[in-house]
Amino acid sequence: MSLNTFNAETAENLEDIEKQFAVKAVAHAQTYMTILSKRKGSELRLTPKDDEIYDHAVTAFPEFLTDPNFATHIDEDKMKSQEGKKRWREFMNTYEKTVEDFNFGTLLRADPSEDYTEENTIFVPRMQFLAFEIFRNRHELNDWIYNNAHKN
Repeated sequence: MSLNTFNAETAENLEDIEKQFAVKAVAHAQTYMTILSKRKGSELRLTPKDDEIYDHAVTAFPEFLTDPNFATHIDEDKMKSQEGKKRWREFMNTYEKTVEDFNFGTLLRADPSEDYTEENTIFVPRMQFLAFEIFRNRHELNDWIYNNAHKN
């Protein structure tokens, strides 16, 4: 099949490709938690564009600042609703040419006070991960990971 005739809307999912994506997403999650155990999230920069992403996220989604549960207890159904998808797509597409793998599938914890578990993990595009995790880091919501790793 040539790339010129490939249509993502009608393409079949290939199990091996899905497994490779899953392996990469899990490896990313493990690496991120390892980094958070070695350095406080509040001292961490995830990209050179963290300031821009943070400012854009809290403007596009004022709920980050007005709803205490928005970043700490993610409502996956609301996020993936028609309206939610539209809002997030507009946000994410801004970074199509400036953030590598901006829409690559990534694992996000629904509740940052817990580790990755089957019940606490959502599969999202990378830009959603960055928006939530940059916010969480700036608001010290991930610092507990470092603190737990360095208890004496």
